[in-house]
Amino acid sequence: MATAHALADRAGAVILPHFRSGCAVDHKGGDAFDPVTVADRDAETAIRETLASAYPSYGIIGEEFGTLRPDAEYCWVIDPIDGTRAFIVGQPLWGTLIGLTRAGAPLLGLMDQPFTGERFWSGESETFFRHERATRTIGTRPCPALGEALLGASSPDLFAGEDERRFAALSRAVRLRRFGGDCYNYCLLALGQIDLVAEAGLKPFDILPLIPIIERAGGVVSSWEGGDPRQGGRILAAGDPRLHAAAVEVLTG
Repeated sequence: MATAHALADRAGAVILPHFRSGCAVDHKGGDAFDPVTVADRDAETAIRETLASAYPSYGIIGEEFGTLRPDAEYCWVIDPIDGTRAFIVGQPLWGTLIGLTRAGAPLLGLMDQPFTGERFWSGESETFFRHERATRTIGTRPCPALGEALLGASSPDLFAGEDERRFAALSRAVRLRRFGGDCYNYCLLALGQIDLVAEAGLKPFDILPLIPIIERAGGVVSSWEGGDPRQGGRILAAGDPRLHAAAVEVLTG
């Protein structure tokens, strides 16, 4: 875990000078706008440089520069700025994601928000939160009923066709739905602030570092059908296993 903290510190030092600076934004390509900035690229480069020296035999799965040694037993997972859209408009709802897998199974995860000074990470059997130099363990809150639940999702643009219909059904069933948040939503779930997160179109680097944070805080994370979330796609996270079961029923109905 010490390595993950050091990587987050280095990435934050690279990213923060660009936040709310009016830095240039490029489009990665494709029909939908897919933004990337120098902060994304330089932060991932800095992380990869450290890992190349410290863990030369490990694999790397990264958003900006692809996968290196994908068949390695251990793989670092990097998303330098999860929430680039929030980053470019100056909203502090983005974060740096760092994870480590062994044979594809998540071992540890960390989310760092250097602007607000917040950091979430997984221990062996619990989840930790640090803010203003104070560190404490955190956990999800009990919420068995959809009618009492607070639901987060990054954007309505994630959902189209049948996914849009299913997400709308879940939205109607909960007490409150809020858009915006990206990785921050999953950490708010681990903190006990919200109860559900539902998204679509995620990549492995979007979710792998978050799985240990959620699960060791007492939550559940899966596909919409209740299956393995490690490849991304349609993701459902819940703070209460009873709520997770109810949400899966709605999303598959």
